[in-house]
Amino acid sequence: MDKSLVIKPLITEKATMLGVMNKYVFLVKDGASASEIKKIVAAEYKVKIDRVQCINTKPKKRRKGNSFGTIPGYRKAIVSLKKGEKMEILPQ
Repeated sequence: MDKSLVIKPLITEKATMLGVMNKYVFLVKDGASASEIKKIVAAEYKVKIDRVQCINTKPKKRRKGNSFGTIPGYRKAIVSLKKGEKMEILPQ
């Protein structure tokens, strides 16, 4: 079990809205599978996980003036906790 597969929690407006539904979003490495993510997050945060969904975000093309570039793609995991479980990912 490689703890470096889960990079960090994603804290965006959409991710905080999912927190109300007991779902949390993590940025993960490309090779990470849902079962590996489930084991790592359960061990790290000491919670019981119901479901893990993985999403690949494609790279996007951006233009600034005459030059073109790309924003790299990434993989994120939405982790659903079982009823009654809470996870504290924001520093107080």
